[in-house]
Amino acid sequence: MIFKDRVEAGRKLAEALKGFRGKDVVVLGIPRGGVIVANEVAKGLGAPLDIVVTRKIEAPGEPEFALGAVTQEGDVIMDRQAAASLGATPEYLDDQIRKKREEVRDRMQRLRGDAPYPELDGKVVLIVDDGIATGSSVGAAVMSVKKRKPKEIVVAVPVAPRDAVETLAEDGTRVVCLQTPGPFLAIGEFYRDFGQVEDIEVKRALGQDVVNQG
Repeated sequence: MIFKDRVEAGRKLAEALKGFRGKDVVVLGIPRGGVIVANEVAKGLGAPLDIVVTRKIEAPGEPEFALGAVTQEGDVIMDRQAAASLGATPEYLDDQIRKKREEVRDRMQRLRGDAPYPELDGKVVLIVDDGIATGSSVGAAVMSVKKRKPKEIVVAVPVAPRDAVETLAEDGTRVVCLQTPGPFLAIGEFYRDFGQVEDIEVKRALGQDVVNQG
């Protein structure tokens, strides 16, 4: 299945999640692209939308390959074995973690401002992204949300490699994924339009006033 764009993917995902309509649900999108998908899910379920921010820790010389990720609270998940095999020194990792923590704080401020974070205690939380590659970003999002004591966490994505879905499931996370194709090279290959999403689009999805903002 090739999606036209993130909006279409979100609508299809909302249909797969229709069993959550009428429940005490909060939808959290992972910026930036995941928020466009999450917006359609939230509209389809009649649920509130917000974001959960993570930043991946990049492998040396391979920015598309994630060694781990930083949560919006600054916690870190890391594949130490992969980091060692790809030549990531302790100094490199410390520098990456510092930078990513700063990026998380900056992105939260830019996208949400000082708005209070939604109450997740006792709620069903749907964590939505436009796809999963290595699973680091989604794993960090799950770690972040767990601290807020939700009733249930569900990761919902249009596409992901089977092994990433299985890893999340092994950790006790429920996953709703429309397709798990193989071989899996990149999320973008399953979208006809996978253009970069700008901050202004995220703010608009969140219902923020974007007049005179660039």
